[in-house]
Amino acid sequence: MMRLLTIAAALALTLATAPAAAQEPSDTSASAQNGYELTYTCQGCHGIDGYKNAYPNYHVPKLGGQSVDYLVNALTAYQNGTRSHPTMRAQAKGFSDQDIADIAAFLSNVK
Repeated sequence: MMRLLTIAAALALTLATAPAAAQEPSDTSASAQNGYELTYTCQGCHGIDGYKNAYPNYHVPKLGGQSVDYLVNALTAYQNGTRSHPTMRAQAKGFSDQDIADIAAFLSNVK
């Protein structure tokens, strides 16, 4: 329970200090603002420096500043099972292609 509260507090702090809106990418079909709203749960793992998930040998990577293509390919691979991390696969299954484009548009602009 305490760990859950710690993660929730870290998430709240991270979101409170996140940029108000990322710069809109040149691809007008993707919405960085919608991507920002969709990534609130991502911060729980990817927003904590040095965080490792339930698999102690798996380092959770930072996503901010990654290329749009990398982010789209990674989320799509989790969604279709090509990448096999159970938590990421479950997260990605709930995203539409538009959601993935929006998430990539936002995260690629995060410093």
